[in-house]
Amino acid sequence: MSSVSITKRIDSIDVLRGIVMVIMAIDHVREFIHVQAFTDDPLNVLTTTPVLYFTRWITHLCAPTFVFLSGLSIYLQSIRKTKAELSSFLFKRGIWLIFVEFGLISLAMTFNPLYNLLIMQVIWAIGISMIILGFLIRLPFKVVLAIGLIIVLGHNFLDFYEAEPGFKAGFWWDLLHHGSFAIYPIGGEHFLAIMYPFLPWTGLMILGYCFGVYFTNQFSSSQRQKVLLTYGLSLLVFFVLLRSINLYGDPHPWTPQASGFQTFLSFMTVHKYPPSLAYMSVMMGIAILMLAFLENIQNKISAMFRVFGRTAFFYYIIHFYLAHLISTLLFFYNGHSFDEAIKGLQKIPFLFSIPGEGVGLGLVYLVWILLIVSLYPLCKWYDAYKTAHKEKWWLSYL
Repeated sequence: MSSVSITKRIDSIDVLRGIVMVIMAIDHVREFIHVQAFTDDPLNVLTTTPVLYFTRWITHLCAPTFVFLSGLSIYLQSIRKTKAELSSFLFKRGIWLIFVEFGLISLAMTFNPLYNLLIMQVIWAIGISMIILGFLIRLPFKVVLAIGLIIVLGHNFLDFYEAEPGFKAGFWWDLLHHGSFAIYPIGGEHFLAIMYPFLPWTGLMILGYCFGVYFTNQFSSSQRQKVLLTYGLSLLVFFVLLRSINLYGDPHPWTPQASGFQTFLSFMTVHKYPPSLAYMSVMMGIAILMLAFLENIQNKISAMFRVFGRTAFFYYIIHFYLAHLISTLLFFYNGHSFDEAIKGLQKIPFLFSIPGEGVGLGLVYLVWILLIVSLYPLCKWYDAYKTAHKEKWWLSYL
């Protein structure tokens, strides 16, 4: 691949990353302050509303897109670095991300300084996937691609084993594939929550890495756009066919409902924890089509999203703290005390949250918009700082 190079940073990658970061925030604001956040699943086709359902459903786009683009960006780094340099960087960055997940993100989610609950979310999954990819990049490109395809296309075969009567996952199996909010004690009053089993996320990052070849100067902008359109549409067609067969690709088959619309919602409800083949197909189909659409778009709106995309990790950490802070202010505004917050930990592990208490979806959207507006100047400043201080090695970890 030594003859491959890139001539400039491709804005569409940063713009798409920024779009999904902004979309992601609506889900986290909803989880902290919506009245039904801890009492019902917004994807429950029997109790949800169309607006609430799609408010949650569209945010499914965020994690796989971010993981995929992380892999794509790693490929572009591989053009500028030796395999040894990149492997070392990925190992160190992966360790750093896992530390941030436990040290900063778990605290942002729980506001519990005693760290009684450590949560393994998407940052953990990205971190461990980077470590694994750091070893895999030493292999021939076609072998790396084959490994990614085998994982993504084949991991749902494990669903049949997991569905056997008497199956018990255990810690390592939950960590690999099965864990969906699996809780494990880690000593005293401390627990570990596995939300993102890493195997399918690692497969998706590997495919993102391999997809990076289309973002080199081997492909012109128009050629890349055609490739992206072909892949995006093909994935959506594949999703419809796979989901229609209803035999493989998702551990929860869709079922006919009382109305056609509810049946459609059942069809579209795909498994995220871990991400099923159906889930990844529809979400990545949408994401790749968005990359095609964004290929040559440059305006004030895309520039705003580009700022969020270039500061995604910085944004991710801060937005969690702000969302939980808003929830905390609402908690005390409603007349609750700190003692009530402590007692509430017996029901849910998130301080300053009470199941069944919160605001309507309209106010959730308003708070989301205000949060995004407040974060933009800070992210713009940080983006300018990073650009002006490229010599600072530690910025590459943020």
